[in-house]
Amino acid sequence: MISLQPMKFFLFFITVWGGGHAYIAHRLIIPLPAGSRWRPIGWSWWTVSLLIAPLVLVGRWQGLDQTLFDMLAWIAYIDMGFFLVLIPLLVMRDSGWILFSLFRKLHHKLSDRPQTITPENNARRQFLANTMNAGMLGLTGGMTIAGYNEARRLARVKEITIPLRNLPADLEGFHIVQLSDIHLGPTIKGDYLQGIVERSNELNPDMVAITGDLVDGLTNQLQKDVAPLTQLRSRHGSFFVTGNHEYYWDARTWSALLKTLGIKVLLNENRIIQHGSARLMVAGVTDYAGDKYVPEHLSDPQQARRHAARADASVLLAHQPRSAFAGEAAGYDLQLSGHVHGGQFFPWNLFINLVQPFSNGLHKLNGRMWLYVSAGAGYWGPPQRLGVPPEITSIKLRRA
Repeated sequence: MISLQPMKFFLFFITVWGGGHAYIAHRLIIPLPAGSRWRPIGWSWWTVSLLIAPLVLVGRWQGLDQTLFDMLAWIAYIDMGFFLVLIPLLVMRDSGWILFSLFRKLHHKLSDRPQTITPENNARRQFLANTMNAGMLGLTGGMTIAGYNEARRLARVKEITIPLRNLPADLEGFHIVQLSDIHLGPTIKGDYLQGIVERSNELNPDMVAITGDLVDGLTNQLQKDVAPLTQLRSRHGSFFVTGNHEYYWDARTWSALLKTLGIKVLLNENRIIQHGSARLMVAGVTDYAGDKYVPEHLSDPQQARRHAARADASVLLAHQPRSAFAGEAAGYDLQLSGHVHGGQFFPWNLFINLVQPFSNGLHKLNGRMWLYVSAGAGYWGPPQRLGVPPEITSIKLRRA
């Protein structure tokens, strides 16, 4: 059974979606001259855009034919990407225009020069506003295309070296490939995962860490698409922890299926890797919000390391970077996370740190635990990756 939690997101989404479209209509369509041929075109796009994304979200939950749904999802998500670029650009432009207008009014008031408004002035302003709107739409379209091209390109390898204190000599150069936030679903299919698996195998890692949000759909919809995971190769195997999106689509069923594909699923558990004479503990926690969907899946880094045999170093796999505070308190040396996508695309990557403590890259907590946050190998929703390219992370441990 799918949790009711996504319905709360849906209600929030349609509120924001409807409000954003009202703003677009007010700023871009209503100002068009009554006889303009662009006016009916604008209202037609506006209507389709307003309806298609909510319909796709509802259709997914109601079991719409998969082929039809995927086609509609492509249209909806590309439109969503256009919308999510256009809205902040409009807000920034209008904010600047409001400040400029206030400055002009203040200037006229202080200079005692009356501000005369004539029909010619109004016509000139109308022409200027429509020209600016056309330019804004063109800029948004160009950014959407560039972001789409970046998102659909196979994730590139990003190499990271992390120095750990007291790392034994046999763990020097221990190689982890981290795969995060692939989001197999309506627009990301098994062929993309196949490319990721092949690229990971070329790196010849000691282990593979899959840090959640692997899927966006039910097991019966995506079973064939996850099949390439059986081809993942590494010296000590592949480890998986749940992300929030697994819980939208029945995390328990997905965990059971992944185990049949040879993936080690860690639900507040750990495994000891014997690497030469050294021992590395790999622990994994359920998603930070997992207990909202499955009560027994309360994320607990302390529980995840209980009953572990002696280890020379420890790595915690946790989908959300917010787990790092509990992870550091529990004494881990390194945490690998994803979830945030680095903001996924411009301009949202500029604001993501307002709502997330860690958004991308390498961090150190209290001088003790390292945290690496992957930007993700795929994308969620809009096929957009402008300024935040997808990554397959190649991590090597070094002695500090």
